[in-house]
Amino acid sequence: MEQEAPLGPVKGLSEAELAGWVIEAARRSIVHYGLWFHKAAERLGVERAAELEAKVGDSLLKSLSGRLSRVLGLESEQGIQSAMQAVGKEKLEALVETLSLTWLAADGFWFQALEAPYGMRLAKEANDACWSLFSPYEAIRIKQAFGLPDRPGLEGLKLALGHRLYARINRASIEEVSKDTVIYRVHECRVQDARKRRGLSGYPCQSAGIVEYTTFAATIDQGIETACMGCPPDPHPEDFWCAWQFRIVS
Repeated sequence: MEQEAPLGPVKGLSEAELAGWVIEAARRSIVHYGLWFHKAAERLGVERAAELEAKVGDSLLKSLSGRLSRVLGLESEQGIQSAMQAVGKEKLEALVETLSLTWLAADGFWFQALEAPYGMRLAKEANDACWSLFSPYEAIRIKQAFGLPDRPGLEGLKLALGHRLYARINRASIEEVSKDTVIYRVHECRVQDARKRRGLSGYPCQSAGIVEYTTFAATIDQGIETACMGCPPDPHPEDFWCAWQFRIVS
């Protein structure tokens, strides 16, 4: 008599093994989701890919909330977001910072994984390419979250800069030079400060920064022009690591 096959790979696992499998399933899902976005952006451009991701992401989160609510025994109308609110503002703020740091750590781990065997040049090329997709995507998500108009100007840019993932982990300031120009300075940078503590020279991040800030600002408002005022490997004052000028030109 033919035996019934076990339902998936989790039958017979211990609680510790099951916990590990939950993390593994989430990890694979994140990678697969990112690959879909990458291919959509490659074929359709990042703006159209972000529009599609907004629909896909909303549908996925709704589906995930319902499924997790059933599995975890939450009230169906409560949902995961409402359940998270119950932990309190202080823990939620800490969680946002932790996730932001985890995002930065993942970026660093990928860079090091490429740099060690293949060299700085390839790692920097990959890093710049990632920023060319992620930076405008992040700008689009922020515009959607705050209902910013198509051309919100420098006020919109200032708001958006304060709601990037970086804003939770780096210390920065914005100087209003004129009604058409502002300068954004990063005074404390997690990456650069860590290198400095280890006695290393500043990471030459200018090429990535140009891609990152130019695409971010132009996505917030296509009339904003970005100029690098100083960024490693260029020399810079002790009070900031990099500075970027944003100017309304049209």
